[in-house]
Amino acid sequence: MLGLALIASGVFGAAGALPAYAVGTVHSPIVGSGSTWSANALQAWIRNVWANYQWKITYSESGSTQGRNDFANGTSDFGVSEIPYAIANSNEADIRPSREFAYMPIVAGGTAFMYNLEIGGKRVTNLRLSGDTIAKIFTGVITRWDDPQVKVDNPALVLPSIPIVPVVRSDGSGATAQVSIWLRQEHAGLWDAYCPKVGRPLVNDHCGVTSNYPVIPGSGFVARSGSNGVAGYVALPHAVGAITFVEYSYALNSGYPVAKVLNGAGYYTEPTAQNVAVGLLSAQINEDTASPEYLTQDLTNVYTSADPRTYSLSSYSYSILPTALGGSFTENKGLTLADFGAYFLCEGQQSAEVLGYSPLPINLVQAGQKQLQKVPGGNPVIKGITDCNNPTFSPDGSNKLANEAPYPADCDKQGATQCTTGTGGAKDTPTGPGAATGPGAATGPGVGTGPGAGTAAGDETGAGGGPAAGDGQQAAGSEGVLDAETAPVIVAASPQSIPVAAVSLLPSLAMAGFGGGLFAFSAIPPILGKRGRTSLLPDPADGIADTSRGLTRS
Repeated sequence: MLGLALIASGVFGAAGALPAYAVGTVHSPIVGSGSTWSANALQAWIRNVWANYQWKITYSESGSTQGRNDFANGTSDFGVSEIPYAIANSNEADIRPSREFAYMPIVAGGTAFMYNLEIGGKRVTNLRLSGDTIAKIFTGVITRWDDPQVKVDNPALVLPSIPIVPVVRSDGSGATAQVSIWLRQEHAGLWDAYCPKVGRPLVNDHCGVTSNYPVIPGSGFVARSGSNGVAGYVALPHAVGAITFVEYSYALNSGYPVAKVLNGAGYYTEPTAQNVAVGLLSAQINEDTASPEYLTQDLTNVYTSADPRTYSLSSYSYSILPTALGGSFTENKGLTLADFGAYFLCEGQQSAEVLGYSPLPINLVQAGQKQLQKVPGGNPVIKGITDCNNPTFSPDGSNKLANEAPYPADCDKQGATQCTTGTGGAKDTPTGPGAATGPGAATGPGVGTGPGAGTAAGDETGAGGGPAAGDGQQAAGSEGVLDAETAPVIVAASPQSIPVAAVSLLPSLAMAGFGGGLFAFSAIPPILGKRGRTSLLPDPADGIADTSRGLTRS
């Protein structure tokens, strides 16, 4: 009833006023494909516009490479990718399509390093890794968790002598491209030495950028398809020792931690919305409106930023928009696509942080709004600073999120100390059955005792959290984690790990207390399906993807 009252009062009203449309124009269904990196945000926005306006949008999470190919071939109305076509220094033959198009930023975020590691049977949540350590892990140079270099990053942890299992994407992905761009830029020696081992040719004497991660047969690497696939594998109970690169959103949904990564200022930081916003202040954006690469990003200065709050692997995703009619793309489809883009550049960004992303700053929103006006048939509402409702906007045009970003704690500085707090979705402190609080529980330096950190059992010290929380359920939630071999999908149900379905139907969130605890929830209006039913999910006949349960309704 609270949700209905809020809606009635206008607090959670429609996502934005609609423009006046010409007689005969309709919002035709549109289809998109591509990035899994930004899929959680896209699917949330798709549900929201369906709930408010009944715009039918179907999005296939097929990976950035497939998204670029589908758009080029005309089999999708829009694509989504973390890298542009024909990126420089690429190992892949990815040419610009003949179809006329423009790039538009969608959402920012951090590529996170989600892991599954235990000490004394309790989950570690306060792992720290330098860029050099990460590069050596994903090029097969460092193969065990008790390697001396990993110990240098983690002075308060007694790391187990077990193999590191790097988990990478088996399909073409933007996350892989982002990591390979970073490896080529910041760790060229390691990357150049790795490529020949997997039969990859050198480009100008260097290992190039790739969307398809190369794996040495028999190396111990594991390859899985999709962000859900790699995250789902790492979250398996028997996958202790595994680590993957994935959008932060997937770690939040799974309830598993991510590594704090050493930045250019000498601090280990998390891929929070604020840290990503700070990082992107250093991004170089192509502002040449005549350039075919307009609005694409150069992250060189992000990798090396001297701001202590920066998360080094911060970036944003692109939507590939058609700027001419042709094939199956009509003006009525353009109407839907332009209105959808106008929605998520403003109100949609409100839910970015809770979904594990960072809202776009004002310069990218304004540039994106200009791109939307190139879509044939479109009539988007162009909102300014005062009415856009984007949480990054300040009246002076600066990035509010970055301005208010907190500085890291002293214990996050590179050196002999180490914070005990965890990251990612594993922020809770076990207090119920299964928590190590009695005799034998570790209490020495490095043991997780703050928010997000549990306590280690036995004689081990420095474990920052345990798999048992509350009433002894798995940290991934009361429903656990599905086996990635059969259903590579994360199912999240803990209050620290809010399912996408719980936040996707409205752009604003409310906070309310239940059972003595504080939970984030969305005031969700019922959706009337085609047959008049009331439901919290779209009608199966509507073709709307349901990512909260890993299903595609078609």
